Amino acid sequence: MTDLSRRRFLQSAALGAGTLAMSWSSQLWAVPAEVPRVLVVFLRGGYDAANLLVPYTSDDYYRLRPSIAIARPDAANVNAALPLDSDWALHPALKDSLYPFWQRGELAFVPFAGTNDLTRSHFETQDRIELGLPDDAGQADRSGFIGRLVQVLGGPPAITFTGNLPTIATGGAAIPNLSLRDVSKAPFDERQSQLLVSLYRGQTLEERVQEGLQMRQGVAKMFADEMQAANRGAVSANGFEQEARRMGKLMREQYKIGFVDVGGWDTHIYEGGATGQLANALGNLGRGLNAFAQEMQPVWKNTVVIVVSEFGRTFRENGNKGTDHGHGSVYWALGGAVRGGRVLGEQMRVSEATLFQNRDFPVLNEYRGLFGSVFQRYYGLNGSQLDKVFPGARPGSIALL
Repeated sequence: MTDLSRRRFLQSAALGAGTLAMSWSSQLWAVPAEVPRVLVVFLRGGYDAANLLVPYTSDDYYRLRPSIAIARPDAANVNAALPLDSDWALHPALKDSLYPFWQRGELAFVPFAGTNDLTRSHFETQDRIELGLPDDAGQADRSGFIGRLVQVLGGPPAITFTGNLPTIATGGAAIPNLSLRDVSKAPFDERQSQLLVSLYRGQTLEERVQEGLQMRQGVAKMFADEMQAANRGAVSANGFEQEARRMGKLMREQYKIGFVDVGGWDTHIYEGGATGQLANALGNLGRGLNAFAQEMQPVWKNTVVIVVSEFGRTFRENGNKGTDHGHGSVYWALGGAVRGGRVLGEQMRVSEATLFQNRDFPVLNEYRGLFGSVFQRYYGLNGSQLDKVFPGARPGSIALL
């Protein structure tokens, strides 16, 4: 590596570290417990909502999914769906992790949810949801709705637990991003840190770079100590569960608003039913959200977690015992502030005759209205403020809180 390329690399790395401090560094360690917390979880890949929230009274569900359908509720069958109400049941992979939240009234579901986008493209639909703009909006305003929300609220501590800043947090207020997958490893040693600081000595970015490095090193030490303590006979959790615990610690103490994305939901081939690919992903997600809730105590009572995906999947299974890109999905709301134990929103009977374009769940509960109603109620936004977050949207009537 030449001196010039090395310098450019270090400058880029320094700027990345500096974004972690931003203008809230003096407030990061003192967010009161009574302050509302919101975490948005984006399941990238379009998860199969019909096998998460099972329409067990629909004969067509079982006829059109001969290999992957979840059995009707049956207390004697460990692979059967878990009953929620007279129409819906829950995937059995969530029995130990999230079903207790439903029973306590801290988990709700909104079926037939999503966007009006019909491209069935992962990237286009993900961008549309993260931007939160009207369907006819141009490309000029590329700010994301969490970025605009933070700006409207006056810059509360917010963070995305991602390797790169996602679209949802762009524009509006400056929001740091921090991936927690390898955060126990310090990004720079002492010599590299000093070199980074020296590159910006006397420049306007020097203070930001120093604050960013100090923050990352502090977080790295915190979780290195956690891993060392866990070695005393304890088995470390893998994947999202471990990451979610780390997220919980940071949001409990430091941040009001968070975002994380979880991949692995594009189940075109061998999706499985009560066991298999989707069941494993749901089980991992459920254990992670349960771990997040445990770490959030005692602020869990003032917390809302919203789980979304870009779209659902085809109601019929395909020739590869999987499902293809669909339309309507199921959103989740989890938390101590949620009025749960209910399946909410506009609904219809699930049958082959009611499918959208003869293949998918329709969208009856538009995502901007759903998020708008949560933000308006939770943060007390007036009409003008809400319009800045979701231009032209009307808050829905779904009472999640």
